[in-house]
Amino acid sequence: MTTEFANVSQAPDPANSARDFNIGLALACGSSVFIGTSFIMKKKGLLRLASKSQLRAGQGGYGYLREWLWWAGLITMGVGEAANFAAYAFAPASVVSPMGALSVLVGAVMSSRFLQERLNLLGKIGCALTVLGSTVMVIHAPHEGSVANVDELGQKLLDITFLIYSVLVVSISVFFVFYLSPKYGHRNVLIYITICSLIGSLSVTACKGVGLAIKESLTPGGKNQFVNWLTYFLIISLIACVMVQMNFLNRALDTFNTAIVSPIYYVFFTTAVIASSAILFKEWNNMLPLDIVGSLCGFLTIIGGIFLLQFCKDVDLSLRGIQEKRVHNGTVPASPIERRELLRSEDA
Repeated sequence: MTTEFANVSQAPDPANSARDFNIGLALACGSSVFIGTSFIMKKKGLLRLASKSQLRAGQGGYGYLREWLWWAGLITMGVGEAANFAAYAFAPASVVSPMGALSVLVGAVMSSRFLQERLNLLGKIGCALTVLGSTVMVIHAPHEGSVANVDELGQKLLDITFLIYSVLVVSISVFFVFYLSPKYGHRNVLIYITICSLIGSLSVTACKGVGLAIKESLTPGGKNQFVNWLTYFLIISLIACVMVQMNFLNRALDTFNTAIVSPIYYVFFTTAVIASSAILFKEWNNMLPLDIVGSLCGFLTIIGGIFLLQFCKDVDLSLRGIQEKRVHNGTVPASPIERRELLRSEDA
């Protein structure tokens, strides 16, 4: 059974576009809470497995499949991914993907409670920068969806530029999986993260398509897209991509510290998704130069916040510590009385 792709696109209603954008944004933020929590639960499950001296995921083991806490984390991640999945049907990918930074923020806060990882002054500044950058990106992001239905998406998937991008992504991923991963994966976190990110950029495309199919099929008067072969192709592609991502993300989490995996995965994955979105959906073509610069600045601010949040989390730094160090060095008087005496001596 075949379906002809529509050749004419209807202009989106501004009121509906604004509503869809807000729904997509709310779903993206909610998904970040669940996904950030799932990272901690899955990490705890992997740590419990390691304490039982079983073959670890980083060594190719699958013992985590018998660990209930890992499954709880997977279910939590599933809820978050479902919300994220729905968000792509309502809001542009260039908005939804960067909101994943909030999952890193949630993970950092929860890791300080459940993994005994401390959130210091730089970490708190990183949290503030992450929220600020996310807000800037939302303000400057395109508020209109790039495609209205599955047929339009099918046309874009046949674009020669995106086909070349897809072939390159699959080729590089296969090379990493079968050649680089067995040799260097346990020593270099970028191997696993690159595989997850590249495949993830394709999974976002499939996720967008499946979400559009569900949305269009459930809309009163809409077209049933579950008689369209493209819908099933997107579903199969989504399942395959997610399985690859889950496998290599587990290896990365089991082999390397969460503080290293989370920020690098976010930067690589979001960059790949933005590149894929720019090639396929061309969402940035209709943006003003000011909005493009604002979005890039917001993204860079998020990256700065995440790196402060994660890479500096083990630095022993706090306002109290800074004050005590200055007092110890004699640069600041220890008490208000000593400060007044210092001021009198300076006036004299």
